[in-house]
Amino acid sequence: MSETASFGYRDVDAAEKAGMVRAVFSNVAGKYDLMNDAMSGGAHRLWKDQFVRRVKPRPGEQILDMAGGTGDIAFRMHRHGGQVTVSDINPEMLAVGMERARKKGYEGLIWSEQNAEALTFGDREFDAYTIAFGIRNVTHIDQALREAHRVLKFGGRFFCLEFSTTTWPGFSDVYDTYSHKLVPHLGKLFANDADSYRYLIESIRRFPPMPRFEGMIRDAGFANTKVEPILGGLVAIHSGWKI
Repeated sequence: MSETASFGYRDVDAAEKAGMVRAVFSNVAGKYDLMNDAMSGGAHRLWKDQFVRRVKPRPGEQILDMAGGTGDIAFRMHRHGGQVTVSDINPEMLAVGMERARKKGYEGLIWSEQNAEALTFGDREFDAYTIAFGIRNVTHIDQALREAHRVLKFGGRFFCLEFSTTTWPGFSDVYDTYSHKLVPHLGKLFANDADSYRYLIESIRRFPPMPRFEGMIRDAGFANTKVEPILGGLVAIHSGWKI
């Protein structure tokens, strides 16, 4: 029997998931940042600012920003002087990011099409590895975490920003109703694509809760792991160190 993986609420052949996810992001690439604003009321910008403050990028550091296609995280780190390699499995997302960088006048960023589960970089190349709102779309999350550990230098740090499950009483019910009922309609309105945004919401629901994901980060070899919940865990910043 073939291995299965979650694709939203569906279980699909694991070998097919990466292509299915790639198709979702190809569909939404051009409207991705607009939809992030619409879905979060602009709050995603504050979450990303907080995330980069935790990463503390420094001048001259080599940083890998995985699943960073449109450049939101990379641009923030670039402004601190980090040498950022922006990687994504989806070339359409990278194309959006490169065009945004051109318009903003950001030079020196490296753009690289990569699969998080099988990076082409050598061992111990990077001082920091970041991934924001991307790891839940990976087929084998444990393999992506091991790859993150492999490409980091000793003393390197791992930071992940991802949706999770809020523990605030009552808020989770309100958010469930909003996300399942309204977000697909927003996707239809802004991107003419309700199905892709339905998948994105469902993928959040299938993502491991904060304690379990922290355990997966430790299992990949990281030490001093930490979870910082935002809005009770609606979003969380996960971190760990390679020592």
